[in-house]
Amino acid sequence: MAVAVVKSRALNGMDAPEVVVEAHLANGLPAFTLVGLPETEVKEARDRVRAAIQNARFEFPARRITVNLAPADLPKESGRFDLPIALAILAASGQIPADKFKQTEFAGELALTGELRSVRGALAMALATRSAGRLLVLPAASAGEAALASGVDTLGATSLLEVCAWLGGQGSLLEPVSDNANAAPDYPDFADVKGQAATKRALEVAAAGGHSLLMAGPPGTGKSMLAARFPGILPAMNEDEALEAAAVQSLNGGFRLEHWRRRPFRAPHHTASAVALVGGGGNPRPGEISLAHHGVLFLDELPEFSRQVLEVLREPLESGRITISRAARQADFPARFQLVAAMNPCPCGYLGHPTQACRDTPDQIARYRGRISGPLLDRIDIQISVPALTQNELMQAGAGEASTAIRGRVQAARDRQMQRQGKPNSALGTQEIDQHCTLDAASEALLKQAIARLNLSARAYHRVLKLARSVADLAGSDVITSTHLAEAIQYRRGAA
Repeated sequence: MAVAVVKSRALNGMDAPEVVVEAHLANGLPAFTLVGLPETEVKEARDRVRAAIQNARFEFPARRITVNLAPADLPKESGRFDLPIALAILAASGQIPADKFKQTEFAGELALTGELRSVRGALAMALATRSAGRLLVLPAASAGEAALASGVDTLGATSLLEVCAWLGGQGSLLEPVSDNANAAPDYPDFADVKGQAATKRALEVAAAGGHSLLMAGPPGTGKSMLAARFPGILPAMNEDEALEAAAVQSLNGGFRLEHWRRRPFRAPHHTASAVALVGGGGNPRPGEISLAHHGVLFLDELPEFSRQVLEVLREPLESGRITISRAARQADFPARFQLVAAMNPCPCGYLGHPTQACRDTPDQIARYRGRISGPLLDRIDIQISVPALTQNELMQAGAGEASTAIRGRVQAARDRQMQRQGKPNSALGTQEIDQHCTLDAASEALLKQAIARLNLSARAYHRVLKLARSVADLAGSDVITSTHLAEAIQYRRGAA
């Protein structure tokens, strides 16, 4: 046959639209033309495919070859189309059968030797293939990742020759098995942290309701250590959350099977740009906020970040999504993360320290704190001070409470929320707050007093109610009492 058609997948944000690879062989001077809006990596497939076909002991047709990647208006990038292009050429020249092409999709980058290399976005492609009801053939290094998506028949191959033998009925392909799919995630333990009982309690409340948190304290008080252990007390990921988080990480090629069902923890340096934080580029890729989807984004030394960079967090903190718009395309990425931030109380770091004297002037302290805008602070639910450890706390030999014990209480509180409203407390809308966060007369009086004294905004008012609901859930209470509300208000005093 002079024409062959092979199906594959491109990447467009979180989507993996279908791409039809068409190869046509015609008489004339030998040439290899690639059309269909290919980018540089795809155009270079001509040389990779030619060498791979020859090294696999097939004949590269000395004819006029035209390969079309449809639809023509969808940009094609990366080397994922090498394998389908090679198979289409071999089928069009009659060297391999095309019987299995209708019910199979192929993707993979070819080495010059004909070996197959891994591709980005294998999980996103698998999820798209599931809706199409087709078999997916990928490089063996990517097949295990795609196999995490239930309901998708995935096969792995190590070389072009292996795929051709399978198409000809003369061999079999690897059926991937994920050995780490059921392994329990391993997190650092809260038992390693000495003292800081109040801070641990605030982290427990944040974990229970999915709230954002800011810790302010002198150097060496354990802020970074506590943040690193925070994912270990979050509720266990369900399959949908695990698939979403893994699919986003797969788009950057950063997913590993050993990270399956492990809450992401991203800690970008304070020199990160706005594009690195929210995503972007000519072919938009997810940024740190999306890579932390269903996990934790830790911003250490918060005032050292550029103010322009921090301001891009305001919308995703509210919506849980980020849309990257470019002249030719638009990509939408999920970004439902928990923000955990840390900062010093002043430039030198020792304001309020029991033994070290602060050497900063009031004006320097005001400028330092002013690097974080009021609207961003208003969106951070919990703002607490982390005091320096006393000598007795530092020298004590006894270990603190283990993460497993804290996670048990957090899981119980989160289960109550899912049964009551189907979402964490942090995601409650205005009408849902009115429904699930009702107060008695004593609590209402306390909240009115707090609004007047702390000058709380409407957003802060709603966040206090959601915090109080999380405190009540941890206590196993169906109603919010003045005790629960008082603790929630205490967590907002940092905004005053």
